[in-house]
Amino acid sequence: MHFALGSSFGKKLVAASLMAVVMATATTPADARPRKSKAAQSSSRSSDDGGNWKRGTAALIIDANTGRVLYEDNADALRHPASLTKIMTLYMLFEQLETGRLSLGSDLPVSAHASSQSPTKLGLRPGSTLEVEDAIKAVVTRSANDAAVVIGEAIGGTESNFAAMMTRKARALGMDNTTFRNASGLPNPGQVTTARDLAILGRAIQERFPRQYRYFSTRSFVFRGQTIGNHNRLMARMEGVDGIKTGYTNASGFNLVTSLHKDDRYLIGVVLGGSSAASRDNRMAGLLSSNFNRAYAGNRTAPRIVETASRDADVPRPAPAPDNRPSAPQLAQAQPALTAPLPPPQRMAYAAADPVTTASVSQNRAPAPGSTEPIRPVAVRTTTIGRPANAPAAAQTFSGQQAPVAGAAAPRPATLTPPGDLALAPAAVAPPEAAAVRTAASGPVALPAETVAEATTPAPRPVRVASAAPVAPAPAAHTPRSGWIIQIGAFGAEKEARARLDDARSKAAIALKGADPYTEKVEKGRSDIYRARFAGLTEKGAKDACRLLQRKDFDCMTLRN
Repeated sequence: MHFALGSSFGKKLVAASLMAVVMATATTPADARPRKSKAAQSSSRSSDDGGNWKRGTAALIIDANTGRVLYEDNADALRHPASLTKIMTLYMLFEQLETGRLSLGSDLPVSAHASSQSPTKLGLRPGSTLEVEDAIKAVVTRSANDAAVVIGEAIGGTESNFAAMMTRKARALGMDNTTFRNASGLPNPGQVTTARDLAILGRAIQERFPRQYRYFSTRSFVFRGQTIGNHNRLMARMEGVDGIKTGYTNASGFNLVTSLHKDDRYLIGVVLGGSSAASRDNRMAGLLSSNFNRAYAGNRTAPRIVETASRDADVPRPAPAPDNRPSAPQLAQAQPALTAPLPPPQRMAYAAADPVTTASVSQNRAPAPGSTEPIRPVAVRTTTIGRPANAPAAAQTFSGQQAPVAGAAAPRPATLTPPGDLALAPAAVAPPEAAAVRTAASGPVALPAETVAEATTPAPRPVRVASAAPVAPAPAAHTPRSGWIIQIGAFGAEKEARARLDDARSKAAIALKGADPYTEKVEKGRSDIYRARFAGLTEKGAKDACRLLQRKDFDCMTLRN
């Protein structure tokens, strides 16, 4: 009986146990799905910054001679650039050197904000200064974050303003998926890019600034007694590699943009998200090696990367900081008075010119008359750009803002004009029949709406074109004979500019046949410079002339009127 009872109890116990197992098995999938979903969501949150970026790798190899993609992996996936951001920071700085707003010897002020940046950095002290050339080398070699912010504040006034300028420049270059939030590449969830966008930047900075690009091959430099080496180890490892930049944050992984020139082949490589510097370098070396023989060996056939203002309309613009410098009385800024939409912006092609030879325009001084000394044997006209106090509002053909240019003796952030002077339309010139440079004064001339170029350019100044007393005044609204101009340099004296024009015409007589030489006087800080230009060219004629002049050691860039 005890056994039977025990058996009965045992059976019941076994049955209850089996029932519990069945119920648990039946409910597990339903319970597991939510738990799995929550885990996946948690994993997604840990690898996804605000929906903007998902952790991972990316790579791209481009034959820069032809523009053909040789290899790509996640080339359009959003990634954090880390210190590859500094390529754009230097692009913006090189633009300032090109326009003459800064020189390699300019002293940039160090703010408390710049000094407080996280390593790697130079350890700059607030209130000190940093020379432009040292800033370039520090960014290239040590990837110094404080130096990058010093550059950004000097150009944009504040780092956030500079980041907005960088983003606009990215859009203008065609980097449609790139957004910058700072000058250094330090972690920010909103700072994103793609391998394809970085390849565009890697090409553009070489094409537009060939002379400054050499800094990216700097192996080391001495700063205040300390030798600083370059983080880019691939330059010593692979023949033909000449830069350009490494980058790393925890969020981005190990990044690298590389340029290789060898045996008439030209490759641009991008590797993002490496697990270590060595693995990143190994992957880049492997991709370059495996695709090298597939690249075209010969002259470049790919078109140059050009800027267009149509890409940056959605990017907020920083307001320029005030200039508190005691100088000449400030002139009122005329406001745009447009009643109809502007025509589509024009593209501007950049030839491989010496970028240091163009100048900016100051709004703080009244224009001075040009020289009356004639040029022989070619007649050249001089125009002067300035802003008269009574400039009509209608003369403003676009709404870009410009901050005043700082004096060389005391450079300060926020006093530099945002890039864009190269897109200004050339000034009206005197009639072709004039045999000498014209001077004197006439009324302001409104620039036509067709001269609109970049949305980031400062508002154009009305132009004064003049004639000497014995000569009849030139028509007020005369413009060059066609839509394309070439500029072969900017000089401290008009005589030098005119001599350069004469020399160019003698060495490229066929290419410049029928072109209209003239000098354009502009104000750079507290001094004047003279641009040497030829007008009256077609687009093809301007580009062909520039290519020929560059082969003859002339600086040259093309500009659409």
